[in-house]
Amino acid sequence: QVRLVESGGGLVQAGGSLRLSCAASGSIISINSMGWYRQAPGNQRELVAIITSGGRTNYADSVEGRFTISRENAKNTVYLQMNSLKPEDTAIYYCNVVVIRAWVPGTHDYWGQGTQVTVSS
Repeated sequence: QVRLVESGGGLVQAGGSLRLSCAASGSIISINSMGWYRQAPGNQRELVAIITSGGRTNYADSVEGRFTISRENAKNTVYLQMNSLKPEDTAIYYCNVVVIRAWVPGTHDYWGQGTQVTVSS
C-alpha cells in the first residue's frame, strides 16, 4: 500500500505565504507525476499544480506566478510554496501522486487526506 502524509496548511492573512508538503511512503518503485489539487466549499476539485518525474510543471492560471511546485525525489516528497495568497485561495488542498508499485502492474493513483488553507482578508 501507499500512504501520503500532508502538512503545512493553516490560517494566513491575504498577501502571506504558506508551504505545503506531502510525503509518500510504502511499496513504491517510482513516482510519475505529483500534484496538488484544491476544493473550496460548493466547488469541484481543481488542479492547482503538477510536476512530472522529469521536473516539468504546469499551473492553474489562477496561481501562475504566485505558487511554485517542487519535488524531492530522494524523499518521495512534493512541495507547494504559496505566496501572495488571496482569500479565493481558501480551500482544502489535496496531494496526488501517480506511482509504480512493487509487485503490482501498471500505475496507481493516490490521494492525501487534505489540508485546510484559509486566507483571511
